Amino acid sequence: MSSTSTIRTRMAPSPTGELHIGGLRTLLYDYALAKQSGGQFIMRIEDTDQKRYVAGAEKRLLEVTKKYGLNWDEGPDIGGPYAPYVQSKRLDIYQKYIQELLDKKLAYHCFCTADRLKEVHELQKAAKKIQKYDRHCLQLSPLEIETKIKNGQTFVIRMKIPDNQTIICQDLVRGDIKFNTNDIDDQVLVKSNGIPTYHLAAVIDDHLMKISHVFRGEEWISSTPKHVLLYQFFGWEVPKFVHLTVFLDPDGHGKMSKRHGSTHAQAFLDDGYLPEAVLNFIMLLGWNPGTEKELFTKDEFVKEFSLDHLHKKAPIFDRKKLDYFNGLYIRQLSDQNFGKYFKKFVSQISDDQIKTLTPILKERIVKFSDLKESLKFLFEDVVYDKELLLKKGTDPKLATEMLSKTKELLSDFNNLSERILNLVKENNWNTGEYFMVLRVAICGVAFTPPVVECLPALGQDNTIRKIDIALDLLK
Repeated sequence: MSSTSTIRTRMAPSPTGELHIGGLRTLLYDYALAKQSGGQFIMRIEDTDQKRYVAGAEKRLLEVTKKYGLNWDEGPDIGGPYAPYVQSKRLDIYQKYIQELLDKKLAYHCFCTADRLKEVHELQKAAKKIQKYDRHCLQLSPLEIETKIKNGQTFVIRMKIPDNQTIICQDLVRGDIKFNTNDIDDQVLVKSNGIPTYHLAAVIDDHLMKISHVFRGEEWISSTPKHVLLYQFFGWEVPKFVHLTVFLDPDGHGKMSKRHGSTHAQAFLDDGYLPEAVLNFIMLLGWNPGTEKELFTKDEFVKEFSLDHLHKKAPIFDRKKLDYFNGLYIRQLSDQNFGKYFKKFVSQISDDQIKTLTPILKERIVKFSDLKESLKFLFEDVVYDKELLLKKGTDPKLATEMLSKTKELLSDFNNLSERILNLVKENNWNTGEYFMVLRVAICGVAFTPPVVECLPALGQDNTIRKIDIALDLLK
């Protein structure tokens, strides 16, 4: 950790895919802790895993973070005092520290092939022993190492884990976590291509960039003793670790998975969720304010955030709760901003149609992506079966009468809702039955926004035409 009291946090995504919604929560907590103390939030790209590198992923990671309003003080696009902020551009920096570990006999060259390592692990598994490297190359002499390198043998560099020591890892949420080094493998620090692994590069970068707090998922707990040892090997102060829980699926069993919907931060925006609603939802998945308050702006959260209120228990990713939050935030939008989102998700909508539909839909929709399907009838004739018109068991003759008499009212759209209700009452029709027939005739589906209120957006000619299509089906 930095010798100063300045809090510096970092988000260090790997460009091997899209930013997971859990990663966005980690980023949010990083951001909040730094900002509330007047510290710095750093963005760093950890691209040492070249095999899994996805072209364009780095750009998308940065873009989606900005879409959620979480900007950084230092990073690959804006620079900073500890640039570069992309690990593949820092390879020369790592060489000094790799050599230091080798010189101190705290790391060593390993020339074992993948086949040999597989054989060793299979034997250990059969003997029900911990599967780890057997240190076959640890006793190689300097001459043997030099000869193998000159002969072109590929190698990795491994960390030499001390024998039978207790490593205490301090976690600000979970307390002290103890590990015995006999259970820890001699971690590969440098791969055969000469690129450091995450374990070495992250420790070096966090130290050089004066990172004070490291937020990350609980899956990294088992790696923490290796990182603590590296800090000790170099004589550096260890940052404060915070290992966050995973998100659970709605059934409460197992990690959040795609089978229940989106898992990537961008996908939620594509689904029509507002970034403010998503942030408000995820900030409460692993943290609480100690009160009943649920609605927080980003700035309010920054002020309220406390490490003392982080949870140890994994939260359920309740999509119904997210829908609830999103609905609340949609209703807080100005009509102008609502219209902008409307246009984004239904590109062919006109300004007049938006003006007509905004007061109808703003109080009802859960997410903007729902608009595309629910308003499909405005732009095309949805093909449906005659049976759908008669969904409530309506007699075809009655359905024909209902639509024919409704058509007669459409010469004038003024007070249309009132006149249609009077029509239903005068003819002693069942209200639910009538509106099912009308809804299907106009929209082609059984569940829609309030159909009569939407007719002005459809227009007189198109409304009459859709009723004529339904009447033809009923013949």
